[in-house]
Amino acid sequence: MSDYDYSAVDWAAIDRLKRWYTGDVHDVMDGFNTYGYLDGITLFGTLKPGETVCGPVATVAYEPSPRRGVPQDAYHGMIDRIVRGGILLVDASCAEGSGTGELMSTGAKTAGAAATVVNGTVRDLAEVRALDYPLFGRGVSPVGVGGRMEPTRTQIPVTIGRVTVHPGDVIIGDVNGVVAIPRALVGEIADAADQNGEAEAHYRTRILAGEKLQSVWPL
Repeated sequence: MSDYDYSAVDWAAIDRLKRWYTGDVHDVMDGFNTYGYLDGITLFGTLKPGETVCGPVATVAYEPSPRRGVPQDAYHGMIDRIVRGGILLVDASCAEGSGTGELMSTGAKTAGAAATVVNGTVRDLAEVRALDYPLFGRGVSPVGVGGRMEPTRTQIPVTIGRVTVHPGDVIIGDVNGVVAIPRALVGEIADAADQNGEAEAHYRTRILAGEKLQSVWPL
């Protein structure tokens, strides 16, 4: 495990990225030859209409385990020390079971996390939604993790589909899905997203005013 110094986070760039949705951001990432879509990850918690979450990543990884009733120190500890505004990225893909639900989400929200993203299933959706907490996952299952897997590692790279996410990378998520941005590119991606988003806002205004789509946006 190698921890990341969250004092190096570019919070100003993150605040700017929150203005845009994931499609805007991934469009400009294409211009940097960078792919960031976390395939199969969907919003199961709540976001307000048009809301986007964005923050630096802290990671947790499960491994198969037959043990039951053991302390989940790795996951609980990461929740308790999450940087305010950070996003928990949990790899629970090694076995069947949902290790993230109401209590984990309650702890994360109370600690100041912006969201939790799980490479695996999640549960307790009614309770999580009542929290107004953004929980993303690959699916929903009432099955627990006891006797199947346990969280053992933190702050390691996590691979989801074609993308490997490192602690300190930035995640942006909305109703369309989740995108990971390499931390070294966050400022440049935010600059490009601002330019792209402002141009699209101008196009939208012209279209709403009655101009033909092809004359406004022929690409």
